[in-house]
Amino acid sequence: MSQRPSVAVLGLGAMGHAFAANLLKNGFITWGWNRTKARGEDLQSAGLQLVDTPDAAVRQADVVISMLADAATTESVLQQATAALKKQAIVVQMGTIGVESTEKLIAQFSEQRPDVVLLDAPVSGTRTPAQNAQIVVLASGDRERAAHVEPVFAAISKGTKWLGKAGAASRMKLVVNAWLISMVQGLAESTQMAEEFGFTPDEFWNVLDGGPLAVPYVKGKLEMIKEGSYDPQMHLTWALKDVNLALAAAKNSELPGLNLISEVWQDAVDAGYGEKDLSVIYRYLSEKTS
Repeated sequence: MSQRPSVAVLGLGAMGHAFAANLLKNGFITWGWNRTKARGEDLQSAGLQLVDTPDAAVRQADVVISMLADAATTESVLQQATAALKKQAIVVQMGTIGVESTEKLIAQFSEQRPDVVLLDAPVSGTRTPAQNAQIVVLASGDRERAAHVEPVFAAISKGTKWLGKAGAASRMKLVVNAWLISMVQGLAESTQMAEEFGFTPDEFWNVLDGGPLAVPYVKGKLEMIKEGSYDPQMHLTWALKDVNLALAAAKNSELPGLNLISEVWQDAVDAGYGEKDLSVIYRYLSEKTS
């Protein structure tokens, strides 16, 4: 295998599209597949080989990235592609699909394609960081057998955190997202309180700025709230999915905050906010009290 392995990207939504674009910029031979083929057509001029089926995408690829919407879609697409994978291929599952589906895929590949290395490697980051190759990859699996994936990760991210045996990364991803989602809920509530007391979002941030609570992510969300513009970096629908995956996986933890967030965010999705950025929960809460 050459220093730059050939790569297939299954799923060309916001994140997968960014991965494919960065791979092409770095000189990787890249195939792409998406159920809605138009999602990848803008990358064809940069060299993306856009195909009609998952098996056609993976047939010649040394590394296969799966970045699909949910567990059911991921399981279905990878099952379809399994037989067509090259011998000794590396399959990198990068979507947030939860613990149960991750374990199911690990068992599936162990039984059906033991020659293939399956990496469990969700990411920390959203659309804009992905476009700028500034996400962090949370990777788990056989790092030694998957050594050729390192230049791929280098092209799409700013770093990789290796966490051990396959499955560990998906667990850590749920921990990270539980923290992020709790932070956004807290931000929405604190911003409402600030405005009730006569403070603007800018004044709120100015008090935080320079101190230990001045998280850059919070500044970005406060900007969205201030502008009233919720172009999705992470859809509220997908954030709610991650909340529920965390609750399903953490069976022995007391999580009253996450349980409440699940209920509130489900109400917001039902009210039509699901396709907006998760910070739109501020608008939902504000409109409930107006």
